[in-house]
Amino acid sequence: MAQLVHTLPERRPVIGVTSLAGEIYLLRPKGRDQVEVYDVITYRLQRCLTVPNAREFTDMTSCEHCRCVYIGDYDGECVHRLDVQGAFTRWTVSDEPSGLSVNALHNVIVTCHDVHKVKEFSSRGVSVREITLPDDVINPWHAIETRSGQFIVCHGEPDDPVHRVCMMSADGRHIVHSHGGQRGSDTGQYNVPLHLAVDDNEFAFVVDVNNRRVTLLSPTLEYVRQVVSRDQLKWDPVRLYLHQQQGLLYVTDNEWKDGDFTSGRVVVFSV
Repeated sequence: MAQLVHTLPERRPVIGVTSLAGEIYLLRPKGRDQVEVYDVITYRLQRCLTVPNAREFTDMTSCEHCRCVYIGDYDGECVHRLDVQGAFTRWTVSDEPSGLSVNALHNVIVTCHDVHKVKEFSSRGVSVREITLPDDVINPWHAIETRSGQFIVCHGEPDDPVHRVCMMSADGRHIVHSHGGQRGSDTGQYNVPLHLAVDDNEFAFVVDVNNRRVTLLSPTLEYVRQVVSRDQLKWDPVRLYLHQQQGLLYVTDNEWKDGDFTSGRVVVFSV
C-alpha cells in the first residue's frame, strides 16, 4: 500500500492536479484564483492564477517539453493553455472535454465523454486527428496514449452496466485488453473508474471513485494490487497525477454532498 507523504490544504473541490517546472498546480472551481501553485518540495503556496473566460472545469494536465499546463472546460467546449510565464490562451474542442493527457509527441489527448471520442491536438490547438471509440466503450472519462500508440481508456457512469479500463488499438476500433465489467466492489470490478495515470513501464493507476480506492494494473491490464484504500482517504478520489521522478502519486480527495462536490484536498502518497 502507498504511504502518506503530505496533504495539501482543504478548501474548494480539486478538479485537477499536475506539475510543471518544479511546482504543483491545483485546479479548483471558483470565480477567480482557480489555479493554485505550490512548491513541489515544501508544498508552500507560491501564487494563484485566474483563468480568463472560464466556465466549467473538467481536468488538468501538463507538458514539460512545451512548458505549459492544459485545462479542460466542459461548458466552454475548449482547452485553456497556461504557459510557465503565466500567459493564458485557449482553443476550441467543438465537444465537451472530460479528460486530458499528453502523448509522446507532446500533443494533447482530449477525451470527449458525451460523443465517445478521443481527439488529438497540437500544443497550440491544431487538430491532428479524431478517433471514435467502439459502441461498447460507453461514457469514456479519460484516455492516455501509450508509447506503442495504443490507448488506455476508462469508462462507466454510475448507472451504466459496464465499468472498465480498456486498452484500445491505435486506431481506437478494437479492444486489445480490458479489466472490469459489471459494476461492483471486488478486485476485478469498478464503480466509476474516472481517471488514469500511466508510468514509463506502462503500469496503469486507476481512480475507482465510488469504491474509494486507487488500483494498479499491469501493462496488459491485469490486476496487480490496490495502491490507495478508502481508509487512506477522507472522501472520494476523483483525479490522479503521477510524479515519476519523485515516486509520488497525487490523489484529489473531494467531499460529495447534496449532489455536488463541496470541499476538496490533494493527498500525496509515495509509490
